[in-house]
Amino acid sequence: MATTTAPARSGPDRSGPDTAGPGARTAELHAIRAQALAGPSGKATAAQHAKGKLTARERIELLLDAGSFREVEQLRRHRASGFGLEDRRPYTDGVVTGWGTVEGRTVFVYAHDFRIFGGALGEAHATKIHKIMDMAIAAGAPLVSLNDGAGARIQEGVSALAGYGGIFQRNTRASGVIPQISVMLGPCAGGAAYSPALTDFVFMVRETSQMFITGPDVVKAVTGEEITQNGLGGADVHAETSGVCHFAYDDEETCIAEVRYLLSLLPQNNRENPPRTIATDAADRRSEVLLDLVPADGNRPYDMTKVIEEILDDGDHLEVHERWARNIICALGRLDGQVVGIVANQPQVLAGVLDIEASEKAARFVQMCDAFNIPILTFLDVPGFLPGVDQEHGGIIRHGAKLLYAYCNATVPRISLILRKAYGGAYIVMDSQSIGADLTYAWPTNEIAVMGAEGAAGVIFRRQIAQADDPEAMRRKMVQEYKNELMHPYYAAERGLVDDVIDPAETREVLITSLAMLRTKHADLPSRKHGNPPQ
Repeated sequence: MATTTAPARSGPDRSGPDTAGPGARTAELHAIRAQALAGPSGKATAAQHAKGKLTARERIELLLDAGSFREVEQLRRHRASGFGLEDRRPYTDGVVTGWGTVEGRTVFVYAHDFRIFGGALGEAHATKIHKIMDMAIAAGAPLVSLNDGAGARIQEGVSALAGYGGIFQRNTRASGVIPQISVMLGPCAGGAAYSPALTDFVFMVRETSQMFITGPDVVKAVTGEEITQNGLGGADVHAETSGVCHFAYDDEETCIAEVRYLLSLLPQNNRENPPRTIATDAADRRSEVLLDLVPADGNRPYDMTKVIEEILDDGDHLEVHERWARNIICALGRLDGQVVGIVANQPQVLAGVLDIEASEKAARFVQMCDAFNIPILTFLDVPGFLPGVDQEHGGIIRHGAKLLYAYCNATVPRISLILRKAYGGAYIVMDSQSIGADLTYAWPTNEIAVMGAEGAAGVIFRRQIAQADDPEAMRRKMVQEYKNELMHPYYAAERGLVDDVIDPAETREVLITSLAMLRTKHADLPSRKHGNPPQ
């Protein structure tokens, strides 16, 4: 890449009479454009690379199809003065904006250029972002932000803060209208962190990207706690602990490649369906291995991910929030070439119970799928909600209601599959037929009940057990009686609570044919400004 020094305050010299011909003016344009493309200096570029980071333009080249990028306002410069700003007026003002294509479909993008003002946001910088966001909304195409900025440009004062307000307002207006993806490739501190939080997906790169409202120095001054930037707001922290980050990767190249993959699974906007592909995996493929993957004994754990891989096309899927709230799985994949969203309990972690974090994770995923016309498949193997003082005091009622609200509000095709146990309120919340699932299937191993047989027998037959000559024998007898009466695989089917009990090996074919029938589903919500979901 060519290098040059930062442009002077006045730009090209136009002090003399305007006698230059078209050729000279064209040459001047190419010189200015080369200056804008090169960036501030070779030294600044080398410093960026030394940190293990790519430049803004290198990142855009990785994201978009080769040769497709069309830049907007490349020659924009700030008009601020004071604190030496009048002598530093580089082209682009520290952010590259424009559009291009990903696998032939239009995508809008803005990328902070850390080499210019540390990527800090000033008035002109913000105006460029506002414009590209408005264009993305108007065109109905996804918006990807490649974030690597030091926050508000302090020298411009409140004007910079107002610029963030305009971004937040547009993030909110675009929510549920176009996919918004934030890729964190450097620091993001203070109010700037709220823009990624308002978007649909957040990607981060380990070691080089951080997000926090108050940095380590402020934390130490206020609380006395000492912590590093990565310890406070690094990729692993947000991927495992806070849930702010959906995906975390070791390097920028892998991260951006996964952004392209995610875009291939999403529609352009809320008026379109996700792109469909020609499936190479047979729709009627039997999956005999499922009989071995899921133990009949409800107390034995197994990996739900392997079940998902066996059912989806070629086993391919993209798990969202893979390392946060791991007792529930949220993933995107394809069935017969059609994109589907999967919500599934994970028996390997906390026996697959629902808790505060799992409820929040699944609720947001269901809302995203519903917003972008992605059918939802729910795989149940849930023993209930996690009991405990921390959960109750933390608001499990309020947070669990978020998942219930999301499902009840969703109008996309919804199919639930009960693999094994489905107990209590968790069964209702996980898209049961009673809250609007279009179709409900169950395997012959299913157990749908208010609670497990052991607990139920202890409540219902407490007196008989206590008065028996052999309480333990009586307890076993009552447990078996409860199972025989209320927990056999066909109890729910006999009462119309499931549409069919199916052979596990036929699951893939059943789901595919059911989705085909539901493809033209249309459902209207009541006329209202918006709902008031639980918070």
